[in-house]
Amino acid sequence: MFANIVLEFFLKGGPVMWPILVSALVAVAVVGERAFWWWRESGKRDPQKLEQLLAALENSDLPAAKQIAAGSDDPVIRVLRHGLNHLGRAHGSLIGALQLAAGVELKRAGRFLTVMDTLVTLAPLLGLLGTVTGLMRAFLNIGSAELSVTAVTGGIGEALIATACGLGIAIFALIPFNYFSAKVTQLQFDLETVATNVEVMVGGGKAGETVHLQKPATPSQATSH
Repeated sequence: MFANIVLEFFLKGGPVMWPILVSALVAVAVVGERAFWWWRESGKRDPQKLEQLLAALENSDLPAAKQIAAGSDDPVIRVLRHGLNHLGRAHGSLIGALQLAAGVELKRAGRFLTVMDTLVTLAPLLGLLGTVTGLMRAFLNIGSAELSVTAVTGGIGEALIATACGLGIAIFALIPFNYFSAKVTQLQFDLETVATNVEVMVGGGKAGETVHLQKPATPSQATSH
């Protein structure tokens, strides 16, 4: 019964409902995947082990630091482990190794953000397209020789259904998009802070200097530059 109502509602929205349906399915899949990924990553964070690692580095105990970092799934500790493996080489290799490893972690964390950003913009445009086609259908029926009230109201209903669905998808994707973007920004801050501390303690850097990491840009950010 409910499925029949939904199907009837969908068909009344016109042909634009098919790309809107694809957008909705992509939005659900991406939000679900990112929610599960961040839930899994939150369980990997180990602030206690990170404190032990930084304490070992502060005491210049590199073997202990490498032992603490070994086998950890914490993304921040993984970055530090990659940097510690480059100690003893040129000074630039330490910072380069930290930036490279952090870039990999940020890329993983920012996965599918471009898709969500695109959906937030695309879904209302598809709804607007459905509005235009629905109103065109209604006005064409008004100008026909045999005026049918049902045909006119059907075109208006098509416009309203497509608009509502497009806006609904955009709203559904916008909130998780902002939340996941904030999570990536927080991870970037954590990585920069730890990388700067390590660079100061073992790399001979100066206090106050910050290792800057590049966060993956969304389409809207790329076009703004």
